[in-house]
Amino acid sequence: MKLVQHLVLALGAALLAFNALAAPVEIHGVKLEDTTQVHGTQLQLNGAGTRYKFVVKVYVAGLYLAKKVNTPDEVINQPGPKRLIVTMLRTIDSKELGKLLTRGVEDNTGKAAISKLIPGLIRMGEIFAAQKNLVAGDQFMIDWVPGTGTVITVKDVVQGEPFQEPEFFKALMMIWLGSSPADYKLKEALLGGK
Repeated sequence: MKLVQHLVLALGAALLAFNALAAPVEIHGVKLEDTTQVHGTQLQLNGAGTRYKFVVKVYVAGLYLAKKVNTPDEVINQPGPKRLIVTMLRTIDSKELGKLLTRGVEDNTGKAAISKLIPGLIRMGEIFAAQKNLVAGDQFMIDWVPGTGTVITVKDVVQGEPFQEPEFFKALMMIWLGSSPADYKLKEALLGGK
């Protein structure tokens, strides 16, 4: 009888541990699921954190990959789909956000490479400018889909045709993971740090 009780307790503990591992992460009221699907591939949350501007919380970001990594090169070079999801914690002018994203690319990309990205950066700026404002709770996603390109989704709506150049996705990821990231603590968090 004691063996059965021990087995039941062990099974119960194992189920609780599994549920804790599969539970969503919550940061400032934003829930990030442990896994997500991109183009039929299951991805896992590599890391998540908050973008601060001085002491103001601006947004929560989560990075999803096929397998967990902890360097920017591993993120970029990992084959398969990838996703960065951003959930706003405050209202921001979308046109200003587009400019900030473009500046983030410029800060992390050499002059020779940036010239090839200009058409994509202009188009991305137009995508965000068309949104007017993003308010607390609004989301945007940047997906890399092999064979398709970079897909930007804002407020659950895919924004036009994919950006087909792999360099464009890499440049966008460097906003958060480059040598001059938007927020160093957020970079660390996206790469699985605390």
